[in-house]
Amino acid sequence: MRRVSTTRVKRRIVAVFLFALLILITITIRLAYVQFVIGDKLFVEANELWTRDIVFAPERGKILDMNGVPLAENVTAPTVTIVPRQIIDPELTAEQLAVILDASEEKVFQTITKSASSVTIRPEGIKISEEQERAIRTLNLPGVYLAKDSKRHYPYDTYLSHVLGFTGIDNQGLMGLEQYYDDKLQGKPGSLSFYSDAKGNRLDTLADVYTQPRDGLHLKTTINSQVQAIMERELDLAVLKYNPDGAMAIAVNPKTGGILGMTTRPNFHPENYQEVDSKVFDRNLPIWSTYEPGSTFKIITLAAALEEDIVNLENDHFHDDGDVTVSGTRIRCWKSGGHGDQTFLEVVQNSCNPGFVDLGQELGTERLFSYIDAFGFGKKTGVDLSGEGNGILFKPENVGPLELATTAFGQGVSVTPIQQVMAVAAAVNGGYLYEPYIASEWIDPVTEEVVEKNEPTIKKNVISKETSDELKYALESVVAQGTGRPAYVEGYRVGGKTGTAQKVGPDGRYMQNNYIVSFIGFAPADDPEIVVYVAVDNPKNTVQFGGVVAAPIVGRIIGDSLPVMGVEKRKDGIEKEYMWPEEPLVEVPDLVGLKPQKLAEYMLNLSVEVSGDGERIIDQEPKPGEKVIPGSKIRIFLSD
Repeated sequence: MRRVSTTRVKRRIVAVFLFALLILITITIRLAYVQFVIGDKLFVEANELWTRDIVFAPERGKILDMNGVPLAENVTAPTVTIVPRQIIDPELTAEQLAVILDASEEKVFQTITKSASSVTIRPEGIKISEEQERAIRTLNLPGVYLAKDSKRHYPYDTYLSHVLGFTGIDNQGLMGLEQYYDDKLQGKPGSLSFYSDAKGNRLDTLADVYTQPRDGLHLKTTINSQVQAIMERELDLAVLKYNPDGAMAIAVNPKTGGILGMTTRPNFHPENYQEVDSKVFDRNLPIWSTYEPGSTFKIITLAAALEEDIVNLENDHFHDDGDVTVSGTRIRCWKSGGHGDQTFLEVVQNSCNPGFVDLGQELGTERLFSYIDAFGFGKKTGVDLSGEGNGILFKPENVGPLELATTAFGQGVSVTPIQQVMAVAAAVNGGYLYEPYIASEWIDPVTEEVVEKNEPTIKKNVISKETSDELKYALESVVAQGTGRPAYVEGYRVGGKTGTAQKVGPDGRYMQNNYIVSFIGFAPADDPEIVVYVAVDNPKNTVQFGGVVAAPIVGRIIGDSLPVMGVEKRKDGIEKEYMWPEEPLVEVPDLVGLKPQKLAEYMLNLSVEVSGDGERIIDQEPKPGEKVIPGSKIRIFLSD
């Protein structure tokens, strides 16, 4: 009996030992799991219970032009952050904050009494003014903090508004470059963390933890702010003069695809975008709008005909009697009675529709549409902005004789302005179709070093250099001797093409006396540095022709842009052919060294303004050799 009892005792001891060992192993495993597996997570959760964070927003990266001029920057605008548990008198605090922030007292009270570690009064307490900041600091309210923050500022106001876009209340990009490159511009937020007890009272015995915000990268663009300012000025003047339904302009470097300028009317101020209809800022017309291009599209037909060697501009002739009939439809020339016998160079200069119908028929559907596709029409160009359109083309299998004829002179197809600009840039830069782009470099805001660079992207070689050279000569003759004469710029070789396109109404029919008039020009014609496209939608109180309305605008943009781009004037190129009522320009004579009494021999059709005293002319403006309008004023400087 005794022996059995001892065995039982031993068994019980072993069982208790094993049970204790199991518990010990379980506890050890659990401790190891807590320590090594979820320890970091538990530490973070515990830390969150004891800490309160005040968030510091990062500085959004600046947007710069090609020369480093800020186009979008930041100005200080703090944000009010509330720690509810530190508020001593919620009613008084709500009353005082409501007055300063121009918010309802009820809304402020509900916000600052929430069961949360920290809150903000939105939107009234976000990005407050300097006056509001001073008032809150003066009150020194418990539980009320001012966190460092900033808001976006656009120093050029409405300039480039559709391209730059704008940001929201939390500095998030909502449109334009701000939205397209938001991930790189916005940066990473920082914070100030302090420890508090269960009631939210700050524990001064424990050190605060500061995490520095990481600012966003600066974006250097291909935009030339001086060219942009010239384009903005010219479109403002066009709106005042013609009161159009809309207008747009694009300038591109044909050697890289980099966009030098882009603007739309109507436009808006990015800092006050809420004050305009969304239709205004949602429509960046140069990349969004699609319409029939009209005669500017003839450049593509001409390029195809030259590349395929089906026409000799000097030797081949075309007789225009005013119209041509295709599949029972009469296609008219803009000139009543036609232009008669012409070389094909004159067909181009005169923008003769029947002549281009002839070129289209010679090319045929397959060849013409293969070039239209190669030049990038019917698909997005890939520009780094959201909202780009595709355009609309006939499917080759649906093209009959009439569709082929109208496409050859730019009717019946729908394209975007950016497609046209890039196609013409390819036609005159030696035949290379580039992808348009605006983002050039990404710069570290601290070191100011370039961390990423975008290189020009060539999509394909569309035509040969020889064809491109011949095309440039033909288009230069359009400006010097044809329908594009109003775009002529003295001292610079300019090429280009007019466009007058009918608009399709809601009923699907062409509208009467309602056109989009346009002009696309480039310079210097033999080695282009800039391609400029301007379109004006339904200009009022004028003849609606591209040569009348848009060509002079492009001429002024090119004439003022080339000097700021460092392109010097020259005296070669095709001389302008003047037609009534135009008057030839007068060459300024060299007057330096002459006595004032001799001026009468030189100044037959120029007026003189004299500065200084003396017996000799020591300087003059304009300089000798420059050409000016008859009757212009010449300023001379006298001295002994």
